[in-house]
Amino acid sequence: MKRLHVHVSVDNLADSIKFYSGMFANEPTVVKTDYAKWMLDDPRVNFAISQRGAQTGLNHLGIQVESATELSEMQDRLNALQPGVEKEEGVACCYAKSDKYWVNDPSGIAWETYHTLDTIPVFGESNKPATDQKAAGPDACCIPLAKTSAQSPCCVPKEQKATSGACC
Repeated sequence: MKRLHVHVSVDNLADSIKFYSGMFANEPTVVKTDYAKWMLDDPRVNFAISQRGAQTGLNHLGIQVESATELSEMQDRLNALQPGVEKEEGVACCYAKSDKYWVNDPSGIAWETYHTLDTIPVFGESNKPATDQKAAGPDACCIPLAKTSAQSPCCVPKEQKATSGACC
């Protein structure tokens, strides 16, 4: 069976290992001074692309669960890792109606855990009042506007950090 590979650059390896080990309920299978890898069979991967993000590149990562019970378990995991888990119920986004929880990992990457309740014929609807920055409009769903900064009105950074060295 094929397995999707996702490689995320992080600021703090130790904090990120702790975060992802808690999220996945598994320790990494490989740990180096500058690298960690989890070979997971659960969760399986749901990969999507769209032209609705703030910029080209990583929009967010997520774990899709198959039941309300699994979503509750994920909520417990996330709440144990950090306060301020954002809850969304019956939200319309990505041509689906879902219940969701959102967090940011130690490097600020948005993670969603969600249970899809139904499909819908539109991309989505705003989850925030129209007075909120960027909340109205056809691309207003997906990542909640949890972080604000001088750089960006949303949690998706406008610029990627410069990197050096070889990849992978």
